[in-house]
Amino acid sequence: MKPVVVLLLLGLMVQDAAAVTHSLKYFYTASSGVPNFPEYVSVGLVDDVEITHYDSNTMRYELKQDWMSRVTADDPQYWHTMTEASKGSQQTYKANIEIAKQRFNQTGGAHIFQEMYGCEWDDETGEVNGFRQWGYDGEDFISFDLKALRWIAPKQQALITKHKLDNDKAEIAQYKHYLTQDCPEWVKKYVNYGRSSLLRTDLPSVSLLQKSPSSPVSCHATGFYPDRAMMFWRKDGEELHEHVDLGEILPNHDGSFQMSVDLDLSSVPAEDWRRYDCVFQLAGMKKEDDIVTKLDKAEIRTNREKPTDMTIPIIAAVVVLALVLLAVIGVLVYRKKKAEKTQNKPATTTSNPSRAAYSNMSLNGSDTSSDSSPNGSNEGVNSSTPLTTG
Repeated sequence: MKPVVVLLLLGLMVQDAAAVTHSLKYFYTASSGVPNFPEYVSVGLVDDVEITHYDSNTMRYELKQDWMSRVTADDPQYWHTMTEASKGSQQTYKANIEIAKQRFNQTGGAHIFQEMYGCEWDDETGEVNGFRQWGYDGEDFISFDLKALRWIAPKQQALITKHKLDNDKAEIAQYKHYLTQDCPEWVKKYVNYGRSSLLRTDLPSVSLLQKSPSSPVSCHATGFYPDRAMMFWRKDGEELHEHVDLGEILPNHDGSFQMSVDLDLSSVPAEDWRRYDCVFQLAGMKKEDDIVTKLDKAEIRTNREKPTDMTIPIIAAVVVLALVLLAVIGVLVYRKKKAEKTQNKPATTTSNPSRAAYSNMSLNGSDTSSDSSPNGSNEGVNSSTPLTTG
């Protein structure tokens, strides 16, 4: 778990005919001594697309997708209930981070206490994977082993929490039920609500980039959705594995994705370049929809100057710089989201999907539910007792 708080906006989506793993995740982050950042942030994600948000600056619980308005249809008190519940979580996490600092014998400085919990559901096999974990200052603090039904504490400072949580068998049973039963049901509902957005397919624009004549040629694709994609270089129609460097799939600011794969051509004669091409494949698409880009020197964008024409290199440099900036922004947004890992406890599913989850789970392992609505509907784990030093 990383300490940089982010609203991760990674989207998972595919055509109806293609199997895919869908997910519901909640991230909680408490910070201390971090300038220009809220002391508390909670974010909910479906298929890594932000659906709910609350932070200690705005003090408002918000739905981030239009299709999420369906959850409020049967509950006129939704906004008030969830805002008040989030305020309660905020106070608990403020106490949690102070107790964590005590356990690590810390006073000042910048510190971050995080939790992530939720589940993944395979829409073809029905397989479910549930998870809940906490982190402190960028390192794993404690996590729930769903198969063994026990808590894992890699840090000595987490042992007091582990012992208390392991001894609460009723709570462990609740966690198991939520992560394996309730959470997947919410995933299915949300994916159905947002299917027009979550199950769309966008193809990218593909460009060839090169910094200098001796640099690798980068095949760069941007603007695709979902993030389940493959990209590779071929020679004479055969996929290459040597002299190839495949980059990570990174998010763009608009929710789409980008990736690149580099090819080192330093030992390849210029006359053989025509034998190479770059292939982009998006999950759920037919093979004939693959985007194939021939390696052509005339099509490569570069920042090298040509004495006869200064306009081309200037434009190329701007393009390359823009792509780099987009990549940096994407990484920051991605990390900023993935770091909202804090904590939560299981509740029962009801027929009313009008309650987003939030957590007040404490390191001492004792919890009291306080975030359910008057009609009892809740889609997340509830916990609301702050950490204690003993």
